[in-house]
Amino acid sequence: MSKFLTWIELLSYRAIHQPDKIAYIFLQEGEKETLRLSYQQLDILSRAIASQLQSLELTGERALLLYPPGLEFIAAFFGCLYAGVIAVPAYPPRPNQKMTRLSAIVSDASAKIVLTTNSLLKNIKRSFDQNSELNTLHILATDNIDSNQAKNWQKSEINSENLAFLQYTSGSTGTPKGVMVSHDNLLHNCEYMKQAFAFTPASVAVSWLPSFHDMGLILGILEPLYTGVPVILMSPTAFVQQPIRWLQAISHYNATHSGGPNFAYELCINRITQEQLATLDLSTWRFAYNGAEPVRRHTLERFAKKFQPCGFRSNFLYPCYGMAEATLMISGGLGEAEPVYCTVKADELAQNQIVEASSNTQNVRQLVGCGCEWLDTKIVIADPESLTQCLLNQVGEIWISGRSVTQGYWQRPEQTEETFKAQLRGTKEQPFLRTGDLGFLKDGELFITGRLKDVIIIRGRNHYPQDIELTVQQSHPALRPDWGAAFAVEVEGEERLVVVQEVHRNYLRELNVDELVGAICEAVSEQHELQVYAVLLLKTASILKTSSGKIQRHACKNGFLTGNLNVVGEWRQNFNENRPHLLGTSRE
Repeated sequence: MSKFLTWIELLSYRAIHQPDKIAYIFLQEGEKETLRLSYQQLDILSRAIASQLQSLELTGERALLLYPPGLEFIAAFFGCLYAGVIAVPAYPPRPNQKMTRLSAIVSDASAKIVLTTNSLLKNIKRSFDQNSELNTLHILATDNIDSNQAKNWQKSEINSENLAFLQYTSGSTGTPKGVMVSHDNLLHNCEYMKQAFAFTPASVAVSWLPSFHDMGLILGILEPLYTGVPVILMSPTAFVQQPIRWLQAISHYNATHSGGPNFAYELCINRITQEQLATLDLSTWRFAYNGAEPVRRHTLERFAKKFQPCGFRSNFLYPCYGMAEATLMISGGLGEAEPVYCTVKADELAQNQIVEASSNTQNVRQLVGCGCEWLDTKIVIADPESLTQCLLNQVGEIWISGRSVTQGYWQRPEQTEETFKAQLRGTKEQPFLRTGDLGFLKDGELFITGRLKDVIIIRGRNHYPQDIELTVQQSHPALRPDWGAAFAVEVEGEERLVVVQEVHRNYLRELNVDELVGAICEAVSEQHELQVYAVLLLKTASILKTSSGKIQRHACKNGFLTGNLNVVGEWRQNFNENRPHLLGTSRE
């Protein structure tokens, strides 16, 4: 376990004992090295920023961190730690962007200052000036601070239980809440990942994940510092624009550890050419972790097959599971083991029962194992209604306990009690964190089947929206993968299925609504035995997502009910007729 009690001790130790070792490298546009930071340089910058924050008497207060991709964010984050200021990472506002989410975070956290870069200062001031809740905030460009100020830093009385930062949840199922993450939570979870991911002094990491998101911050930035290994960083935009940049960085730097959500692997499968394959050597990549959204067996198998000529092997794939309320990681597999799959009968799964399918079973679900518990973390499957432990082969809510479980939600005692203090009825076990995710354990392996609040229940059967969304997106080439939502609405006293789905831009001009609606309804009927009530085809890049890229199903549902979605084609079922009825036509 860690010999350090705080992250201040950890970085100070590395700055003294490994002063010139490179901690971070940033690739501009995902290709060209522009910045490097050694442990000593980071320590000096962090102490200088901390000194400035201390001079403003901000110790114990909250600071909103709004940074573009780069190394300035890292110095500011550690500057907050050194000053005893609670960091609140968030996505910097875009020009003309609504400030609703940012205002909610500032209000909830009672933030006193905004830290940013000189390059963003004017834009942020302009955006904040138009918002009465934000225009009183002090804004500080940390890259303007003289590094000589480091000499004025006064060591704060910080212990392991002090909060390191507030991780605001993505808001996929409600208003963003600030998860209280302590120094001890972070150190414990980083040790958790060090063992699960088998980091060694020879490891090298690559990350394009956003720094304001828990996976990008903790796994992409803090874990390499904890284990003492270098990490090569690039912006999310650089990756999304050209996915080859991610794999080129892994190849060039002989990286061993890198990963992202399932969609990242899909992007690589679909957009990296055969000619580009010949330039890659992925043989050093040992842990290709896949988490933060449903992990697809089809994706894993296709990725392994496509990149096998580059030295990639299927046992490099590492499905895992985590969430902000548990700091980050909850479960992961054994190093360099093959992914674990489970094929179950879909009809029984709809009744919360796990029955493995035979080779000739027609209606099946392919599930991917997300590993097992590590260190002191305990995982149980509980009935969310009776609060008792589920039987084997029964789907229930995933509950966890251990030192990685965070302190609760900032200034929300009732929600903290409800989520973080769950008790198994009839036992005297320690309290559990209710994850809100559904799943089951099989031979110690955790399988995720869906999200408790997102489950669609129609005629007594459970349907998981991510399965329906995948079916929809595979029904026609005009439909964008990972840019759709499925949910239920009540119509005449019954739950009915609604699909909202983005269309590829190059199909918008000559959009055939009848063809797309027909393909969607037929596919959903065949694969899920469900009748679609309504289909809304949306303009490209208009669907509601969280800052971390998750579909906001509840917000999409509200948009459907209020008519606020950017619709280019619409159809709703007319129950007085036996055939579909078009209510809308395509429009820009």
